[in-house]
Amino acid sequence: MRLTTKATAAAAAIAATLSLAAIGTASAASAAPSAAKAAPVTCTAANTKVTVQQVDRPINHLLLKAKNTGTKPCFAYGAPFLRFDQAQAATPWVDDSTPQAVVTLEPGQTAYAGIGTSSPEGSDGYQAHKLGVHFSNRGMDGSVGNPADAKLPAGGVYVDSSAYVTYWQTSAADALQW
Repeated sequence: MRLTTKATAAAAAIAATLSLAAIGTASAASAAPSAAKAAPVTCTAANTKVTVQQVDRPINHLLLKAKNTGTKPCFAYGAPFLRFDQAQAATPWVDDSTPQAVVTLEPGQTAYAGIGTSSPEGSDGYQAHKLGVHFSNRGMDGSVGNPADAKLPAGGVYVDSSAYVTYWQTSAADALQW
């Protein structure tokens, strides 16, 4: 009788273990498609809508917004490479604006970058009418995908040699503090 009880207990333990293993396998299988579906990608013009807004303060600034229009989270690496009109070089980045982590945008979320357009120390100013926005690659040593065209305010924007752009930020206030 004692042997039967031990055998029954062992059989119950094995059945419980198999049952838990089956539940774990089913959970893992059902989680696998959503985990693969949610794997982040790099933000590009193909999955992100870019807009520019003129701000009252600080003066001579624009706010660049990048909204994830895709179905997967995307990483906004570093800072955008900006090209006003036919500029030969990208607008310099403000290294002090580097966030603590890469900005990750869930679908529908927005990243922000502040653009300083001119200052009294600048030279070679002109009225810019076009702005090309290139998204940085993971290494932040080049861009990915095609550029996005951001519509500048009517009449254009005065830009000079002191122009700069911040790294991507999670809030407009953080982007405009530089």
